[in-house]
Amino acid sequence: MPNIALIALDLDNTMLTNDKQISAPTKYWINRAHKAGITVIFTTGRGIQTTQHLWEELELETPMVLVNGAEIWKRPGELMERHILASEDVRDLVKFAEANGARFWGYSVESLSHSRDWSEAMYEQSWLKFGIRHNDLEVINRLRDEVRSWGRFEVTQSHPVNMEISCPGISKAYGLKKVCEYLHIDLNQVMAVGDSHNDYKMLQAAGLGVAMANASPEIKAIADVHTASNEEDGVAKAIQRYVFQEQLGVS
Repeated sequence: MPNIALIALDLDNTMLTNDKQISAPTKYWINRAHKAGITVIFTTGRGIQTTQHLWEELELETPMVLVNGAEIWKRPGELMERHILASEDVRDLVKFAEANGARFWGYSVESLSHSRDWSEAMYEQSWLKFGIRHNDLEVINRLRDEVRSWGRFEVTQSHPVNMEISCPGISKAYGLKKVCEYLHIDLNQVMAVGDSHNDYKMLQAAGLGVAMANASPEIKAIADVHTASNEEDGVAKAIQRYVFQEQLGVS
């Protein structure tokens, strides 16, 4: 078992419950890790627009990896780096989604916007991540394959019926490596916890990759260990067991 110096947490369906809350046991064990000198960071597909309140709720002043690695923060208010999609690429992706009857959304530096809100002015924004969703699995699988074939983007997913598109080479694993370099922490000292395909490379890169009980089969297959689901305090139990080596049910 590695000596854990950093805990990297996905948010949706991992740290957060299904109603998007942080449970009391999860807060307790994150706070205990923080007090023990262990760095706790988010590694999420969310942007700062939907993440900052969680940062504040846990009173964390640590780095954060947002929008699947497209934006990396040293601490609240201090940006390390960000990676912007070209406006012509965003225009091509919007046309592609519309031509295939798919919904779309995106995180820019300025906003979180959906297809229903889209206007020509949106192309002037600085887009960090673009998402496409189609509820027909056969269709979304085909669309992912087609976008990957263009060779212009990093393509992943946070749900079976979506895809999330970033600049080439940008991923949660990329962001995690940058944070570890900044903090002088070896990747072998990282415990990463996640549930979906956009966590895949991150769990592989970490010294200890932890899959939630509600994780996709692909994530469970490559994880080093498994924990309980997000509805059963899986993050809290992983910290208790693998960071503090305490038996579950003991606090």
